[in-house]
Amino acid sequence: MDFSLSEDQELLRDTARSLLANECPTTLLRDHMTDPSVADPLTAQLNEFVGLAGGDLTDLALFAEELGYVAAPGPFFANAAMFAPLLAAIGSELLDDVLEGTTTGTVAMAGSDGSWRVNGEARKTFVAEADRVEWIAVVGEGPTVRLTQGLPSRLIERVDTTRRLFDVDTSGASGETYEIDPDALTGAIESATVALSAEMVGTARRMFEMALQYAKERIQFDVPIGSFQAVQHKLADMSLALERATSAVQYAAMTLTEQDSDRHRATHVAKAAAGAAITRAAKDGIQIHGGIGFTWEHDLHLFIRRAYGSETWMGTTGYHHDRLADLIIT
Repeated sequence: MDFSLSEDQELLRDTARSLLANECPTTLLRDHMTDPSVADPLTAQLNEFVGLAGGDLTDLALFAEELGYVAAPGPFFANAAMFAPLLAAIGSELLDDVLEGTTTGTVAMAGSDGSWRVNGEARKTFVAEADRVEWIAVVGEGPTVRLTQGLPSRLIERVDTTRRLFDVDTSGASGETYEIDPDALTGAIESATVALSAEMVGTARRMFEMALQYAKERIQFDVPIGSFQAVQHKLADMSLALERATSAVQYAAMTLTEQDSDRHRATHVAKAAAGAAITRAAKDGIQIHGGIGFTWEHDLHLFIRRAYGSETWMGTTGYHHDRLADLIIT
């Protein structure tokens, strides 16, 4: 079986890399900390790729990996990887506008405990980019999905400044309400989880490459620190974790695209593997960089912030290990 990328997928990956290298430098991430609007030109360009949400998840995952590599800010992920699959699940006509890039939205589902499970709570937590989108899809008991606008929101202070998350009060939500099949809702959540895992792989790859390059350049005792066995072992472990996560994410994306019976297990494996890879890349990466890695001026912390923010969002590594255990035991 051939798992190599098709010519179209290689073109998509290369196009994404070129675009993001030019339009999302680390200076943008720093400016975004104080002024989120600086990412609007980037978002406008990324909206041309929202149509990926209407195709195979494998393609969206490839694109998401490149977004993670640069820790791209803005509402693209919430719109394409979360909002669009939910609109598809309920058969909303609004999906056409999203795929055409003419409207944007996000999803409000997690309750006070932060878990992405159906609940009846009015206060929804960890809602991505709630103030930068036009629509909010509120998931409630039933399960139901209500498409609404203009809900009160409060920015949550987090270590990750590139992805802005909000508490949203949905008690006054109005708008059309749809009943949704529980399996369809699960599929939409799993699709978003795998896309996030792909993003995490990209961020882990960025930190690994930064550490590898630094190990080649930093001279200690008249030799590059990359010649020291302890540093080599850390780089090897980072690389192995990254390869495992990459394979797990690609497999999960394929199972969801094909609606394979293994898709539920594969989703949990993907998020757990991506979480393990990204935290190892963060920990070992900063140790390889040494003192300079702790400074504000060095860019490493921008990706460490994204690493820990993403690892905790939509279920930690431990959470997904527990869900795997539930599947195995039952």
